[in-house]
This record gives sequence, structure tokens and C-alpha cells, in this order.
Amino acid sequence: MMPASSLTLTAEVHAKLRDHLFPGDGLEAAAILICARVPGARQRLLARDAFLVPHADCVRHVDQLRWPGAAIEQAIDLAELDDLSLFLVHSHPGGYFAFSDLDDQSDRLTMPGLFQALGRLHGSAIMVPDGAMLARTYGPDMRAQGLDFVSVAGHDFERWWFDGSFNPRPMAFTSPTRDELKRLTACVVGASGTGSVVVEQLARLGFGRIIVIDFDRVELRNLNRILNSTRRDAEQGELKVEVLSRAIHNFRGPGVAIPVPSTILDRRAVVQASQADFLFCCVDSQEGRQIADLIASSFLLPLFDVGVTIPTRQAKGRLAIGDVVARIDYVRPGGPTLSDRNVYTQGGLRAEYLRRVDPAGHAQEVAAGYIPGAREEAPSVITLNMRAASDLVSDFLARLYLFRHDANKRFARRTVSLAAGEEEVFSEDEFPRGPNSWLGRGASEPLLGLAALAPGAAEKEGWAPCC
Repeated sequence: MMPASSLTLTAEVHAKLRDHLFPGDGLEAAAILICARVPGARQRLLARDAFLVPHADCVRHVDQLRWPGAAIEQAIDLAELDDLSLFLVHSHPGGYFAFSDLDDQSDRLTMPGLFQALGRLHGSAIMVPDGAMLARTYGPDMRAQGLDFVSVAGHDFERWWFDGSFNPRPMAFTSPTRDELKRLTACVVGASGTGSVVVEQLARLGFGRIIVIDFDRVELRNLNRILNSTRRDAEQGELKVEVLSRAIHNFRGPGVAIPVPSTILDRRAVVQASQADFLFCCVDSQEGRQIADLIASSFLLPLFDVGVTIPTRQAKGRLAIGDVVARIDYVRPGGPTLSDRNVYTQGGLRAEYLRRVDPAGHAQEVAAGYIPGAREEAPSVITLNMRAASDLVSDFLARLYLFRHDANKRFARRTVSLAAGEEEVFSEDEFPRGPNSWLGRGASEPLLGLAALAPGAAEKEGWAPCC
């Protein structure tokens, strides 16, 4: 069964929490997670920050804990403005990986106060010394419901299932990995050259649900690079997402593929993306990557972005291949974003907008030199698309099932030059990291901080597709 609930932490929040809960004295300690929620049907809680209850303010023992009501009142003040949820967290230094009877009694005393002050949804969680966590929520009826899993999206993906499944973690490329992937949801933005290959791999790996977002239709000119597309699809102008969904239905059955025939700059598409566990960006526009970047930050989604180019140059008066390049970026929530890495820039975004709304003006600015670096590039080809898409999905698997010899933190970016026969890897440390005010924003309106995604905005103002 697909999980309906989860709690996600960034690596930084998880480390902050663990350091405080296990100071080395073997006694229990307390903290409060301040969490946003996502829109849509799925109950995903996103830890924005951890409020650390001072050790000196608590009565601490090896197997029980009393903490002051003032700490909860302070956390309520922090959560009240944005209508956030609170999770009361404490440590189990002895390693007991379950909620105890004392934990149940404590929750029965504290949870009513949270609902009286804030309403909505709140919960509690435990952590053991290796950092593993379990969490549960309460509704107004004060009945506990275990969250299906707690996850940390760092350089590696840590995930603890409430039912104890997949502990220890499965080995890569085995049937247990497929069993776990059946419980997970991927979202792929872009269903053309690289996107169709990524979707094919994710479906055959066994993902339980695959959300595919793309507004475009199959044409004769792109039959050479969209898997599972046919001449009939092109002649009938079939939507790309419908073609891929139909193919998945044929070999996986119903309910796996969720087609979203929309631009990514659409409220329905953004809400669908928020329901995923992982985000794969396979678009060829800077604006599309910007929106995917904001989605990943806002909903704490691990983001995999792929780009393929074949830049050309003039050589002896003739057009020649300058390079054949694939780029794979992994962006963890809280790490350097695609913007930090200059995958898209304000100048590039402006150029795309101008090309879309004023092609003549765009051509004039290119000719005048106001838009630097704008040039035509040869179209990508199926061999490069497949290589790049395979590397992208392999990077995902390496982070969930840890098969690399080197640490995953080395591989924030990989570039492959087929022309030069070279591959380079870049760590996060090689990119600047600017402030990220979107991190863990969740369902705060307007979504992603964009007026175009406010409720009803699409009906009031039309806009052209961006990707």
C-alpha cells in the first residue's frame, strides 16, 4: 500500500536535533520540531526548524523526562503566525525504537494544549542514538496514528518505516529495493527526450506511483527521442504524458502513472508535485528549472536535474560540433540550489521570457549583444539522452542504496563530455550557497511565493507555457 503520511527533515535540522538529544550523558533530552504541511491529499510534514529545550530546564533520566510547559508555549508562539504543526521529540538513549507507555501518558497530557492553542495537526517523535526516528500524529480526537515513515534527504537518503520494514536497508539492485520503491512516489517534470527515458526507468524499477508533468504533444519531429511514441500519436497530436502513461499501464497495470497535462507553472501541477518523494527535472528551459527548484525547496524534495547539449561552433567556415555534454545535478533540500549553481540565471530567464512574448525584440537584443551567450544549439539526440537519463537515475539509486565506493557528498554535480571522453565531479563545496527563504515553505499561500499560483489565479490570468 502506498504510504499516506510522512515527516521529512533536512540534513541540517536532523543533525541539530541529534546533537542536542544526545549530548553524551546518557540521559533523555527534548526538542520540538516546527513543521509546515504540503497541499493536496497526502499528509507530508516538513520540518522547518528544531526548537531545542535547554537540558537544564528539564528533569532528565535515562528512561524518562519531564520538560517545562514554557518551552511548549515558546514553540507555539513560533508556529502560530504561519499556522504550523508541532512535533514533540525526545531521545531514547538506550536505543528502544518504539513509543513507550510513558510516552503515551505524556502525549495524553500535552497534546490537548497544542490543539487548544493552534488547532490542526500535531504529533510526537522519538530518536535513538544512531539518528533513526519514529513519529506519530494526533487529531482533535487525541487518537495516535503512526506516520508511515520519517526521512532525511541529505547526500544519502535515510528513511525509517513505522512498520519496521527495510531495516537494515536493502542492498542495491535486489528484490527488496523493488519492494521499497513500490511504496514511493516519483515526479518527473518534462516528458520528452530525457524525460521519457527517466520515466521508463522509474516505472521498470518499480516505483509505486509516477507523476508525469508536461503540457506538450507528440509531433513527427520528436519521434526520434520520445520512448513509446508512435507515428499515430504524432498524427493525432497525443499528449506526451498520456502516451507515457498508456505505456506504463500496459506493463505495470493501472494506477501507477499519474499524467498531468500542464505546464509546471500551474497550481494543479505544483500540488501534484508536492505529493512526491523525489523530483526529477527533465526540461530544456531555464524557467522550468526555476519552478522545479522552488518546488524542491518549498516541499523539501530531493531534486535531480539533467541537461544535455551539443553546442556548435564555426570551424573553417563550416558548422562543427563544439562538444557533446551531459550534466547531472543533485540538489538536496538546504544545499546549493540550481540557482546557486547558475543552472539558470536572471539574464537567461529574461531572455526566455522575451523570446516567448516578443520574438522580434528578442532577436534585436541578441543582435545588439544585450543577451550574452544566446546562440542556437544542435538538438539533443537519443544516444546522449539515454546516457544522461541513465546516469541521473543511477545517481538516485546510489543515494538511496549506497553502492558507490566514494561518499555521495562528492557528487553534487557530474558532467560527461562524450567529445573529450572525460567525466568531472563537483562537490557542494564548489558552489556558493545563498539564503533560501523558500525552504520548507510548504502550503503557505501563494504556493512557491508566486502570485500566479494563488487560488484562482489561473482562471483570472492566462499565461503561456514555460516548459
